[in-house]
Amino acid sequence: MNGHPIKAPKVICIGLSALDHIWQADRLPDADLSKVRAESYEIKGGGMAATASVAVSRLGGTVCFWGRAGNDPAGHIMREQLQAEGVDTADFRLFDGARSSVSGVFVDKSGERHIINFRGADLPVSADWLPLDEIEGASSVLSDPRWPEGTMATFSAARRAGIATILDGDVADPEVFERILPLTDHAVFSEAALRGFAGADAPTALRMVEERFACRVSAVTLGEAGVIWREDGVERQLPAFAVAVVDTNGAGDVFHGAYAFAIGDGMQVDAAMKFASAAAALKCLKPDGRSGIPTLEEVIQFQRTHP
Repeated sequence: MNGHPIKAPKVICIGLSALDHIWQADRLPDADLSKVRAESYEIKGGGMAATASVAVSRLGGTVCFWGRAGNDPAGHIMREQLQAEGVDTADFRLFDGARSSVSGVFVDKSGERHIINFRGADLPVSADWLPLDEIEGASSVLSDPRWPEGTMATFSAARRAGIATILDGDVADPEVFERILPLTDHAVFSEAALRGFAGADAPTALRMVEERFACRVSAVTLGEAGVIWREDGVERQLPAFAVAVVDTNGAGDVFHGAYAFAIGDGMQVDAAMKFASAAAALKCLKPDGRSGIPTLEEVIQFQRTHP
């Protein structure tokens, strides 16, 4: 297969880990029906960078998750689940007196979801404890925008070492993007985040990000509409793979993890986008944010049968 990864890249993922309480129901509450009965309930690890790290591990990469949580039951559950997935959590710190990030995730029968997130409390801002000397051994570095100080320290070290930096551009204050984007090689936004930061017209917004911040790649994921990106001043677009969606929760996180894996392995951007899109599509075939994360062989086979 053209573009098939031939070695296991090492990816460092930094940012958010959350504990997800997931309710699956036939429909979501609304103005006409304020209370519904859940068909299932699970407690599983989530968070953008943390779930991306699981995706890298499932795909066969070596991955470290750098992040913060409280030294509380939620923090310990998240760390244990990441360790069970083969993620190196030596620098996932649990801080006394802090509270972990926790989410309520509500999913309907079509796979759409609503999320209420508590981002944690009293987590230390300083990133001076991160082992930045380890970045020289990495193939790529991925971060979400939830801990800007950690992202900036890590991306700065990666830039000095010539390691590709990839931003999972989820919704954040514009000031956060202003700080992080100058250190970003591949800026991959969600639709809502790009709209909030740079305007509703995606091609214009991506051009602004590319030109103003000198990002090598500026991109936006559009769910079932696929992904649009700019590289070297040229706009490209990839349709989404058509699948029978069960749950979209975590699909964006898996996309970013698979993209970081592919870039770390040396794939060209167009091949990395296709690879990440296939991984995200497969994730959507199973419930919750992690159960459907595929292996490398599953992604390869899916791409062969879904040209």
